[in-house]
Amino acid sequence: MFDTLKSDLNAYMERDPAARSRFEIYFLYSGFKAVRAYRRANWFYKHNMKFIARWISQNARRRTGVEIHPGATIGSGLVIDHGMGVVIGETTEIGNDCTIYQNVTLGGTGKDHGKRHPTLGNNVLVGTGAKVLGPFKVGDNARIAAGAVVLSEVPENATAVGVPARITRINGIKVNDNLDQIHISDPVSQQLCKLEHEMAVLKSKLKELEK
Repeated sequence: MFDTLKSDLNAYMERDPAARSRFEIYFLYSGFKAVRAYRRANWFYKHNMKFIARWISQNARRRTGVEIHPGATIGSGLVIDHGMGVVIGETTEIGNDCTIYQNVTLGGTGKDHGKRHPTLGNNVLVGTGAKVLGPFKVGDNARIAAGAVVLSEVPENATAVGVPARITRINGIKVNDNLDQIHISDPVSQQLCKLEHEMAVLKSKLKELEK
């Protein structure tokens, strides 16, 4: 656990240009505090002390604004930048050296059982406000753009953009959507996702008018 925490600290120093010292990260960074609490909670969860595990995770949620289920599997070197609003579900798996920004959800769609949440490979970046929903794999070195809603598998070294997300680049080369017959999302899920996004926009505009 201590080696993993050390790796987490080093990751912040390497990837956050605002980080000035490990001392500052350890005591002041909400994302690091959330991951640190998760690692304690995960130990209790694995040893079948699930109430204590949930107590630790819920307490961390109140203090940091980051909710990580103690049953999730998270590798070393995770950076949760800014942190507020991040949700990581119970069956989520995250590889090494991943970066997650604020308001990201690694969650489920509500229609799956057992493995319900996504699996992120190594060195995956998930941009601000992105939603990755379902029990599929996001490959190593993948990039998910800010605000994207990902409902299907993302290959290695790919970039996913949009609502619902589509693959725009693989290995830095632009993808021709008309020729891609492999990474096709469920059209029903796409339409529901689009409607949900439009409703959120309308609600936001309505609140502005009410003010």
